[in-house]
Amino acid sequence: MSNSSSPLDTAVIRRDFPIFTRTVRDGKKLVYLDSGATSQKPESVISAEANFYRMHNAAVHRGAHQLAEEATEAYEGARESVAKFLRATVDEIIFTKSATESLNLLAYAFSSGDSLNRFQIKRGDRIVVTEMEHHANLIPWQQLAKRTGAELVWFEVTPEGRLDLSKISELINSDTRIVALTHQSNVLGTINPLEQIVARAHEVGAVVVLDACQSAPHKAIDVEKLGVDFLTFSGHKALGPTGIGVLWGRSELLEDLPPFLFGGSMIENVSMLDATWAPSPRRFEAGVPNMAQAVGLASALEYLTNVGLEKISAHELLLTEQLLAGLANIEEAKVFGPESTVDRGGTVSFTVGAIHPHDLGQYLDSQGIAVRTGHHCAWPLTRKFGITATTRASFYLYNDASEVDALLAGIAGAQEYFKDK
Repeated sequence: MSNSSSPLDTAVIRRDFPIFTRTVRDGKKLVYLDSGATSQKPESVISAEANFYRMHNAAVHRGAHQLAEEATEAYEGARESVAKFLRATVDEIIFTKSATESLNLLAYAFSSGDSLNRFQIKRGDRIVVTEMEHHANLIPWQQLAKRTGAELVWFEVTPEGRLDLSKISELINSDTRIVALTHQSNVLGTINPLEQIVARAHEVGAVVVLDACQSAPHKAIDVEKLGVDFLTFSGHKALGPTGIGVLWGRSELLEDLPPFLFGGSMIENVSMLDATWAPSPRRFEAGVPNMAQAVGLASALEYLTNVGLEKISAHELLLTEQLLAGLANIEEAKVFGPESTVDRGGTVSFTVGAIHPHDLGQYLDSQGIAVRTGHHCAWPLTRKFGITATTRASFYLYNDASEVDALLAGIAGAQEYFKDK
């Protein structure tokens, strides 16, 4: 089944991705529905990273020779690309190795023992998260609370997979210092309402940390319009390489934030007994950075921009709508999360009767269909719904309606296969 109303020509897009030329499981077409875990890479990204190593490889910010100049120009050019992508200023962009590292950077900086640290969390302070967080945006705050004696509280999730904001004034109270939440759930697909949460957090003087791993690769982001204070996403979910993440923070906050890692490049002056730190963003980029990966990320964001984030988002919603409608016609299927496309992204988690999600995932794999199964690094959320695992399909710009049909047919095949087992 083709979807003529889609704003994207997926046949043309797929030609840019070398992996779709291969087959899997005895010659079957690869149906890749696991972009929520990691995205596939276009040839332009693969070439950009490889060409850095081929022609420009040198340590950035260190040498006086031509290769070092070229490497530094490419690396800082990548920072400019990310700033443009987020509609931020260039000095607000910090490169990390992952979104997970970005979140840990903040959590450790907020527990620095420096008495001059305005962000220092202490006993009696409150940290607010949500029940739908990926472990990467839960455990760092959980451990920060344990280290400092701060209180960790959370927004609960409704049966429909939305945040329950009925107690927002109680949860985000005058003791609250940090509110950390996901922009879009990696399990439920829910896009969270930020305006009310950000307004309440700022009303009590708290900072808002946004995990945008599932949103930034799929929809246009404007950090000023979002109103948050810090934002992170990972390159590998946005068509980019692994080993590169982004942390954005408001410049006035970054200037006061203490560093997380220490070493070369992040210093201003060093004696045998003391050191002072370079301005942001260099203060947070100790050691030789992931240079080629940053260049690859810049190429990925250029690709996404050229295709158009609005078109990508609209295309994914059509596929999501198609899958939700198809699952609604399967008697034993149960969707976890919103059953409409309102404030929702292209991630759908579900179960099918008594078939264990791992068994369903293996059967689908035998048909060439790659999905994710398990708790999706969100154990508290799956426990909230009284389950141990789900099967998850997540869409991106290279998926099409025929692949949704293939998934639905695969589910029907699994039902028949497991019927008497």
